[in-house]
Amino acid sequence: MEKDLPMPSGDGGSSAGTDSEAADSAPPEEMQPSRPGEHAVSVLWSFGKCLGALLPVYLAGYFGFSISIVLFGLVIYMGWKHGRDGKHSRLQSAMYLLENEQDFTTTRVFRSKRDLPSWVNFPDVEKVEWVNKIIQQAWPFIGQYLEKLLVETIAPSIRASSACLQTLSFTKIDFGDKAMKVVGVKAHTEHDKRQVMLDLYISFAGDVEINVEVKKYFCKAGVKGIQLHGKLRVILEPLIGDVPLVGAITMFFIRRPKLDINWTGLTNLLDIPGLNAMSDTMIMDVIASFLVLPNRLTVPLVADLHVAQLRSPLPRGIVRIHLLEAENLAAKDNYIKGVLAGKSDPYAVLRVGTQTFTSHYVDNNLNPQWREMYEVIVHEVPGQELEVEVFDKDPDQDDFLGRVKLDLDIVRKARFLDEWFTLKDAPSGQVHLRLEWLSLLPSAERLSEVLRRNQNLTISSKTAEPPSAAILVVYLDRAQDLPMKKGSKEPSPIVQLSVQDTTRESRTVYGTTSPVWEEAFTLFIQDPLKQDMEIQVKDDDRSVSLGSVTIPLARLLVTPELTMDQWFQLENSGQASRLYLKAVLRLLWLDEDAIPSPVSPCPTSPGSGQGEGGVTSEGAPGSSSLTPNPCVTRPQNTSPDAAFATEGVLRIRLVEAESLVAKDSFMGRKGKSDPYVKVRVGGVTYKSHVIKENLSPTWNEMYEVILTQLPGQEVQFELFDKDFDQDDFLGRFKINLRDLINSQYTDQWYTLNDVKTGRVHLVMEWLPRGTDLTRLDQILQLQSQQVYQNKTIPSAALLFVYVERAHGLPLKKSGNEPKVGAEISLEGVSNRTKICDRSTSPQWDEAFQFLVRDPRKDILTVKLSHSWGQALGALLLPLREVLAEPDLVLDRWLPLDGALPESEILLRAEVKLLDSKLVECLKSNGDEVTDCDEAVEDHLIPSRDSDMAANLRHRAVPSNEEDSVGGAGGQGQVKLSIVYSSEESRLAITVHACRNLPASAKDGSDPYVSLILLPDKSRTTKRKTSVKKKELNPEFKERFDFDLSLEEATQRRLDLSVKHSVSFMSREKELIGKLQLDLDQVDLNSGVTQWYDLTEEAT
Repeated sequence: MEKDLPMPSGDGGSSAGTDSEAADSAPPEEMQPSRPGEHAVSVLWSFGKCLGALLPVYLAGYFGFSISIVLFGLVIYMGWKHGRDGKHSRLQSAMYLLENEQDFTTTRVFRSKRDLPSWVNFPDVEKVEWVNKIIQQAWPFIGQYLEKLLVETIAPSIRASSACLQTLSFTKIDFGDKAMKVVGVKAHTEHDKRQVMLDLYISFAGDVEINVEVKKYFCKAGVKGIQLHGKLRVILEPLIGDVPLVGAITMFFIRRPKLDINWTGLTNLLDIPGLNAMSDTMIMDVIASFLVLPNRLTVPLVADLHVAQLRSPLPRGIVRIHLLEAENLAAKDNYIKGVLAGKSDPYAVLRVGTQTFTSHYVDNNLNPQWREMYEVIVHEVPGQELEVEVFDKDPDQDDFLGRVKLDLDIVRKARFLDEWFTLKDAPSGQVHLRLEWLSLLPSAERLSEVLRRNQNLTISSKTAEPPSAAILVVYLDRAQDLPMKKGSKEPSPIVQLSVQDTTRESRTVYGTTSPVWEEAFTLFIQDPLKQDMEIQVKDDDRSVSLGSVTIPLARLLVTPELTMDQWFQLENSGQASRLYLKAVLRLLWLDEDAIPSPVSPCPTSPGSGQGEGGVTSEGAPGSSSLTPNPCVTRPQNTSPDAAFATEGVLRIRLVEAESLVAKDSFMGRKGKSDPYVKVRVGGVTYKSHVIKENLSPTWNEMYEVILTQLPGQEVQFELFDKDFDQDDFLGRFKINLRDLINSQYTDQWYTLNDVKTGRVHLVMEWLPRGTDLTRLDQILQLQSQQVYQNKTIPSAALLFVYVERAHGLPLKKSGNEPKVGAEISLEGVSNRTKICDRSTSPQWDEAFQFLVRDPRKDILTVKLSHSWGQALGALLLPLREVLAEPDLVLDRWLPLDGALPESEILLRAEVKLLDSKLVECLKSNGDEVTDCDEAVEDHLIPSRDSDMAANLRHRAVPSNEEDSVGGAGGQGQVKLSIVYSSEESRLAITVHACRNLPASAKDGSDPYVSLILLPDKSRTTKRKTSVKKKELNPEFKERFDFDLSLEEATQRRLDLSVKHSVSFMSREKELIGKLQLDLDQVDLNSGVTQWYDLTEEAT
């Protein structure tokens, strides 16, 4: 280092240097007297410039233009002048720095390291001044070569590309005397013995001057001064045992370099604010398309090299990024000009090279949870970085909330990272990332294990694609003897390579039947056993096919090193037409041995760092074991509130109505109504199905709701006539809940209020609760005899769950205490507790209730996790174990699966049988039930005949069997997931796939799915998927979000159509099948995925 830092010269040297610099810098005007003619010209020039500045003001007044036009022009000019002066000063500063590097370094060595070159900051970066001397000496000759290249090669190609540019010419080309400098070199030789890898820190601040003229349009443009700074990686490979010792030179920028250009002539307009950044970005995009990863410039030095494989080698690995959450973000939103402080609407942008991902934004939250997963290809380590930037979503310009940068070589060495990273350039905030390094395996031995892991991987609902099991790298080399176009014209072939829904396209090779592409493509593969690679060779207009070939990826699994390198015969092409390519498959493997196992927490005394429940796991930094201290005595049973398990169940049976008001009319004639009922009770709304054109409808539907006995509660009923625009009111009435509880059971007609006529028949029962297990068989027997139009099954019991606390939970993978939440689920219904502060012994004290269909078969599931992410343990509790307890109450500590041996949860589960009045009529007699048919028929709702069924509006019923064939109408089926997120106030509908669709044309169908949530006058909820070509069992896997409240969502009807994509003049049938589904009949909280039958037309 001392040798590279030259000492300051002595006084004599300094004075001499100063004198010489003064002599050199003396202006030539002072050395020669100016002539009178030159002075007169300068005066006239100054007068002309003043006149030119005042001319726009005079013309604006003469023609009566607004003064705002003059002011606007002045603002544009001032912005242009400011930007141009800034560029000029930056260029001059860079030139001074490069010319006086030694003086700059020695005189400012005590300044921040940011001002020092890389060879001073990093000891493994060497200063190669001898290289700069060679470049400086050869720079004039390099300039001559580049001038010859521009004039003899580039200019003719530009003139040939467009008739408008036929008069283009370079009028001046001067690359100046400021040569490019290499300010530091770092060599990497530890990774691969067959190559030499160099990182060149280059800096170019040149006085380049290039002028271009298009004489036809009298246009002149040019460049005067360029700055370019960046890290250029140069790879010398393969090393060979013959001259020139290196087979090829590959170079690229790992990250985008810094570029600054001074424009002249017509291109001066590019220095206008706004255009300035846009023009520099466009030029940088062009440079990136050639020289920024994953793009490389490869120069072969010997013959017979696979240039495509050198230009696009196999990646170093894959990084799976789990963007989990953030906390303590800065609040950027405010209201009333800052008087009221708000929060932020954060989202994250992740970048690795040219790969960019953007998360969804979380509304009004400083501790957002994203739970999203991304997979990125890592080409070069060390060097490539993961950059995460967090922003606040705003209507105008998004606010910056902080950033994190991480060298991916750290992930490669650690294999697994699960940490909180502090946001830089922000007052506060952390982001939680889980990073996994996936190695590339050249063998299929572990494929089944990889697929099993991916199947068990918990993915956020926001992540549309499942995790990948492999990557496929395809080296497209050449084709031979492709067929001619019509008229015996040579084609201009391109190649489209597709795997499932991902398609990549090659460049176009013009005018040949034997094109050479030498390109490479990388694709993610989810299951190589089921996916195929489809290759189509087409003419450049994409309408004429020149041949195709389909390669099942399963073929690669049985080849050596999962590689195929051969010719493939093209189908639907010429007899000798063939395609040469190399396909390489690599499995993605996560080394789970590298994942740190959680440290077993030990209890400590309440005196130091006690968490909730009196237990913590803090230990000395770096120690692997913790010293146990006396533990706080744990309670052996729960202590719920006195109001626990006091709720009851109200069963409402909507039977029929009569004498309703007719609201529909057609051409002045009185029609009928399409009635439906809304039932509101306890904050829950139920909606019946619509019955077409009937003033005495029969619904035969049943609803059950869990209620707390509070004074003043009412059950509200409202009837409406379904219309396309606004539904008409048909009446309402209310029933006091206290009256229902007192009467226990009612079966009567209720007159509608606020209308002329109409009444509704209801059977309502406040179900008695009991613990007599001998009556369970009779309850289930009655349950099996009751059939309702809305497919609801009566509940047999009510389950009360009280979750008090947990103990001895594992730490997070980073070693920190978790923020624990518990999710309690039963038969598709889930509830979540609050998230406790960081502790291995959280305490919730929360109660939940569930309706139970069959307590002998149902299983209660409790899942514990860190902020709904990392699993911390689970409990599966069959309710038959609760039935075996005294008084049907289980209250004790239970061990957790998938956690530590000492991990337990304390809860109370209590079952109450719902003993309906109708059960009293049932008398068991062996396997037969007798003497109750007449009594049951007196209370059960009678089924209607076929005439009533014809009046019922068609409703799509989900298929119960996953492998059922087609729909009931022969129109196929559609697979949907419908779920409502209360945290985000958003309805999400995922269209997974269709199956067994009928063919709409001779060669199949081109299906897509269109959907809308009715009623929707402005059609803002209309969505549609992409089109799948020639597919009767298409897979879409597309998710659509709707910003609706839960009440709004339950009032909507999903109108879905599967259509065949046809041209405007086609006679083919467009509609394949339809589905209409009222969302109030769907359990929006469970999000269960189901197949639904399609019908030919909605009725």
